[in-house]
Amino acid sequence: MAPIRVDHLDSVKSSARDLLRNAAGRLPHLRYADLRLEVTEAKSAGAENGAARYAGEDATLALGVRVLAGDRAVAAGWMGQALGAADLPDLERLIRAALERAYRRAWVNAEMKAQARGKHGPLGAALADTRLHPVEVREDTVAAEYAIDPRAMPLGEMVRYAVDVSRQVAGRDPRVSYNYIGVLTQLSRELFASSEGSLIDQSFALTQGWVSAVGVSGSTSHGISDAAGHQRGWEILATGVSEPWIRFPPFVDLALDLAREAGEMAEAPVLPSSDREVVVVTDPHYNTLVSHEIIGHPVELDRALKMETAYAGRSWLLRGLDQHQVGKRVASPLVTAFSDPALPGYGHYAYDHEGTPARRVVHIDRGIFQGFMNSRQTAAIFGGAPNGHFKATEASLVPLIRMSNTVFAGGDREAAEMIREVDRGWYVCGHRTPSIAESRENFRISARRVYEIVHGELGQVYRDGGIAADTRDYLLNVDAVGSDFTLYPIPNCGKGQPMQVKKLGNGGPTMRSRARILGG
Repeated sequence: MAPIRVDHLDSVKSSARDLLRNAAGRLPHLRYADLRLEVTEAKSAGAENGAARYAGEDATLALGVRVLAGDRAVAAGWMGQALGAADLPDLERLIRAALERAYRRAWVNAEMKAQARGKHGPLGAALADTRLHPVEVREDTVAAEYAIDPRAMPLGEMVRYAVDVSRQVAGRDPRVSYNYIGVLTQLSRELFASSEGSLIDQSFALTQGWVSAVGVSGSTSHGISDAAGHQRGWEILATGVSEPWIRFPPFVDLALDLAREAGEMAEAPVLPSSDREVVVVTDPHYNTLVSHEIIGHPVELDRALKMETAYAGRSWLLRGLDQHQVGKRVASPLVTAFSDPALPGYGHYAYDHEGTPARRVVHIDRGIFQGFMNSRQTAAIFGGAPNGHFKATEASLVPLIRMSNTVFAGGDREAAEMIREVDRGWYVCGHRTPSIAESRENFRISARRVYEIVHGELGQVYRDGGIAADTRDYLLNVDAVGSDFTLYPIPNCGKGQPMQVKKLGNGGPTMRSRARILGG
């Protein structure tokens, strides 16, 4: 049996729109339908303490369909399916079957909605028809970017590379007792078609290196992990990346640096806690997780509207359709934050998974809250135009509103100068683990290392600690923003039920604010 390949989507690309239009003509009261097909060809390898641990290559094929239908009411029906190589000759039949099943689900949902309207008075009247905000119909093809085609990368060479990096890490520092190296390279192709006439064909390359190291000193063990990745081919691990906003060395150098840090931090004292707010200067890597947790998640409009709260809660930015923070000050005038799929890295794409052209969304403009990432449905509910942030981890799953590249904008200050101006404070570097309130109104995020600042100079370095603050207060207290804007990959953002783990981008510059220091 022939393996699944990205070019297998060619067989249905020309007929996809016709299948949707035929369904709309055949099935009564079908108002809208769209189709997502996705193929991913991936190879991965891992090594642990200098020995090969695993290697594999796989290709996946997934199908997703959405239908809006109904007579007395309009509701959505979804159908998702993971497919295999045996299904390739039968794709058109499987698409037709998925459309009919999604249609039946939409019809039942619509009838139940209509019945509830008749039974429950004002409460039932709140069950509005499912509507999608209009978008421009597009036909487009977006090619993947790479120098080394992920499909051409020999798996044996990937294994040898992972083992070599792991061995070098093991020999880097005698304090490092354990290391794990994982590498991945893949090519994905997504085909989207709608009954409105859109036909969008997007391909993405993605390559990632992952390193974990544990340093030991006496009875103390200290683990650190980090990832390097980009929407490119294997070349980014071999040579590193030097772009305006994404910069990292060859992966082996990054791994060796992290191993050295793990050894050094195992010998560092535990960060002491402060009993009050103190001055904190946070570096771009740390602000990557801050932007992710206190900007990105609470500005996802499905979460804010309480349509998706299962994993990470709601949003303090929206209590109700007439109780929200839009137009209100939530941060210092120095703070601007936005989501932009046009930026490079993991969060880059041209169209989301309902064919909406992706565009920059400014969430905070010089301290004033402006708005949310949305979908066509949530835009129709809350207002505003769709901005292209409706994405699924794979085509068989229902899309959710997800971050693209959600970041703090850069400023005009030198990071070193921002530190020199601090008489007593803390320099917080590198993110580790978040702990966030249900509605994101306060947070605690741990750091890889924290330096004491004394009279403008960096002093003792500490481990096992970070900062905690009220989100609004923290943003309002920002009094300096650096010019060193940097993007980093977030390889494992979880959202939804069932869980969808997605790769995306976050970042920002060095920033200075006030927060409590918490150790241990």
